[in-house]
Amino acid sequence: MSTVQTINSPDNAAFPHILSHATKVQAGNIIFLSGQIPADKNGQIVPGGIQEHTKQCLANLENVLKAAGSSWQQVAKVNIFLKDMADFAAMNEVYEKALPTPKPARTCIQVAKLPFDVDIEIEAVAVV
Repeated sequence: MSTVQTINSPDNAAFPHILSHATKVQAGNIIFLSGQIPADKNGQIVPGGIQEHTKQCLANLENVLKAAGSSWQQVAKVNIFLKDMADFAAMNEVYEKALPTPKPARTCIQVAKLPFDVDIEIEAVAVV
């Protein structure tokens, strides 16, 4: 039987009580990271456009990975949700530079609306 451990990074804004930054499955040491929006530690959306917002989402995910004892090198899957697929190239430019090679498997889809009307949300699955 596996156990699930809740992980929250003190370097990110606190989520409402309905979800955690990540959960870690002890049986397989799999970490499921909740979607991160471009909010700073105080929960404020960072200024700028899609590139600044992508950087903040990735930084927030990195904070959670560190809190879980993992890193980008151990990320197996990334899901990116864009408000507008016209932002794909600009987002991808930041993503390409930020993540180590080889890159994890990835899905990127356009969605109608995201929390706080942000333009991007990114989630991931990793191992420790």
